[in-house]
Amino acid sequence: MVFESFMKSIITLIFIFLTRSAFASDSLTILQLLNRIAFLQTKEDIIFPKGSIPSYRMYAHNKDRFKADINPFFTGLVSFTLQDIHSDLTAEQKKISSQIIGNSFSVYEKFKNRKNNYPTYNFWPTDTPQIFPNAGWLNHLDKSRSLPDDMDDTVIILMAMQANDSIARLVHELMQKHVNNHSNPVKNTFKDYRKLGAYSTWFGKKMPTEFDISVLMNVLYFVQKYNLDWTAADSASLGLIENAIQTHKHIDYANYISHHYAKTSIVLYHLARLMSVKPIPSLESLKPQLIKQATTLFNQSNSFMEQILLSTSLLKWGAEPPEISIGPDQDLTQLIEDETFSFFIANMGSIYPDQVKKFLTRSKLGTFYYYSPAYNNLLVLENLIWQKRMSQLN
Repeated sequence: MVFESFMKSIITLIFIFLTRSAFASDSLTILQLLNRIAFLQTKEDIIFPKGSIPSYRMYAHNKDRFKADINPFFTGLVSFTLQDIHSDLTAEQKKISSQIIGNSFSVYEKFKNRKNNYPTYNFWPTDTPQIFPNAGWLNHLDKSRSLPDDMDDTVIILMAMQANDSIARLVHELMQKHVNNHSNPVKNTFKDYRKLGAYSTWFGKKMPTEFDISVLMNVLYFVQKYNLDWTAADSASLGLIENAIQTHKHIDYANYISHHYAKTSIVLYHLARLMSVKPIPSLESLKPQLIKQATTLFNQSNSFMEQILLSTSLLKWGAEPPEISIGPDQDLTQLIEDETFSFFIANMGSIYPDQVKKFLTRSKLGTFYYYSPAYNNLLVLENLIWQKRMSQLN
């Protein structure tokens, strides 16, 4: 009964404030969302490591079943996003936010590089190597098919841990060894990009080079956040992103050019997040068309969570987003914790040569959708904070 009462109160509050322009001024709504995230954070080492933000995966060809997936990805995302909005919280809200962040610190060691002791991180556990935790017969391949560390998880976790500048510089140096080049050329992207010396997703030397523009945006966010000196790989990665936006590949081929995120709305969210750190002139010039694209997608979308992402993107670009409409008979808890909303996708075809990648992507063989209810709540919380920021400017 206590839990039901709690959820009814959060539903009422968010409904009121999402349907009026000045909703972000109310701190109680933000407090309720923070409490929900704290409630969902793992308290004991049972299935998920203590302190982690749980996530679940669903195979594209078995949509009746979610499996617990042991990874640090959503834990890192929640923590580093909370840090980004921390200054906008009240003292009481900051206390809960700091507890969530602090409780997550013990999680990341389980995913840290163990072979070379580098400060790089893996999507799955490295203390007991796994692929697709709780995957049944697939786990017989845990050691022989375990993935190398990846740049996406590494930069997200380092920012979540508030790693010091020397570690950031060291990791940035390591990244320069994992770019597209003649010894390990990318084979599954557009021909225009196959000679660009942009970053691969993976740190492993034996792993095929692959490009994902959302991963590249996260890497450049890291570079900007730590004020690192730009390298040729940074510039090449930015050039790839710019061209993809200019030629609308992020709209027409989102699941090909960003196979780990796979939707235009999510690509735009990553781009807005990158641009919010500090201006990059070449991206700033694209802002008018990005605002137009995000607004069009918002008006076409029937997904509450997708509208939240697009609304936040518009706010980060300094634009007033359309109002999010919630029907009187809609259950807001279900809208937020929507199992069909997947921020991240595991696409096993991403590492294969072009025609195989295209076939596996189209057929969804080896495609897994990830769901994290706590992260969904975090995305709504982030939107409220950015609405608050805009209201204070106006």
